[in-house]
Amino acid sequence: MPAPPTTLHGMSSETQSPVRQAAQRARTAAAMIAPLPRAAKDAALLAVADALQARAAEIVAANAEDVARARADGVSDAIVDRLTLTEERVAGIASDVRDVAKLPDPVGEVVRGSTLPNGLELRQVRVPLGVVGIIYEGRPNVTVDAAALCLKSGNAVLLRGSSSAYASNTALVAVLRDAVASAGLPPDAVQLVPGQGRESVHELMRARGLVDVLIPRGGAGLIRTVVEESTVPVIETGTGNCHVYVDEHADLDLAEKILVNSKAQRPSVCNAAETVLVHQAVADAFLPRALRALEAAGVTVHGDDAWVKAGAAAGVEVRLADDEDWATEYLSYDIAAAVVRSLDDAVAHIRRWSSGHTEAVVTRDTGAARRFTALVDSAAVMVNASTRFTDGAEFGFGAEIGISTQKLHARGPMGLPELTSTKYVVTGDGQLKGQ
Repeated sequence: MPAPPTTLHGMSSETQSPVRQAAQRARTAAAMIAPLPRAAKDAALLAVADALQARAAEIVAANAEDVARARADGVSDAIVDRLTLTEERVAGIASDVRDVAKLPDPVGEVVRGSTLPNGLELRQVRVPLGVVGIIYEGRPNVTVDAAALCLKSGNAVLLRGSSSAYASNTALVAVLRDAVASAGLPPDAVQLVPGQGRESVHELMRARGLVDVLIPRGGAGLIRTVVEESTVPVIETGTGNCHVYVDEHADLDLAEKILVNSKAQRPSVCNAAETVLVHQAVADAFLPRALRALEAAGVTVHGDDAWVKAGAAAGVEVRLADDEDWATEYLSYDIAAAVVRSLDDAVAHIRRWSSGHTEAVVTRDTGAARRFTALVDSAAVMVNASTRFTDGAEFGFGAEIGISTQKLHARGPMGLPELTSTKYVVTGDGQLKGQ
């Protein structure tokens, strides 16, 4: 009787846990899809998009189980909104997958190249990372976004969503695997990590040698846990404590529109504004109109003394803010607000409290805009534009796998190039070292 197959580390696959077995299958699939041409990967993505729309009712029905359970558990409306899928949202997700299929394939791109003095031809080319693990909270659209971007960049993906979205993710991954297989690619290129308990997450974080990189997406607690406890390399995505600064030279009509859009267009996402800072020179003119506009949008202001005073004068309730408010990613119809003495004071506030995601300045002074963008150390800085534009699709990258707030390898919206590494290909005609 033949011996059971062994894994990368010499262990029998039959003695490994379900999580490590899934990682081993993903590693095998990654080796199969890495050399595939763009046409093969695009065909699989288009099959995925078609399958999502064809099976939308099935997906929405599974999602309804998760939504009902979340409501019964008293989950906030903001979190329920993140969790919810409708047929319209599924169609939008399918459209995002088609957009990814249209994007250039980064694999094989020559990053730099030269001919050395000894005649060796040197090329640095993009290659897939290999097996990418995604640990994320209750946003089932991430399941498809991550799979699409990983497939396009030649990677296999292990998806570990939260238990709150388990039914949704199970249905989505079933659709994805069927579509990938129908296009002739290994279905194990897309897998849901087995198990719903924390032990499966910890096992994934310790699958070094089988998983090449982990990308956490979610709240600060999840991200901190993965960064601190994982033995697998981690690309850190951050929470979105984003700021809008209204400069003394701002167009106040524009500032009002940008503020309301940044906060209220969809408050439950990481690129929504959580704090507004206003230069004292325009505070008397701007605060009353900002308060009225935010109140009309359903936003509660947590402000400093100046905002509380302005609220009392305007007949709008403002809650007095403290340090917890400055540090909070609300993800709801709430915003912290302060008046600052100068642009430099605004920058100092942002540097202390920001999560390094996105900040915006509203100003007609190009010098102020340049200074703000030079001093603010965040992944994205907007000038006279909403914070809501920090997004892979908005940047033309297709659906993003996350927004990195770290400074190594990838920063900001992570599209296809950020899901690759590089290797050097050196071509000679017999050169020998030392001759």
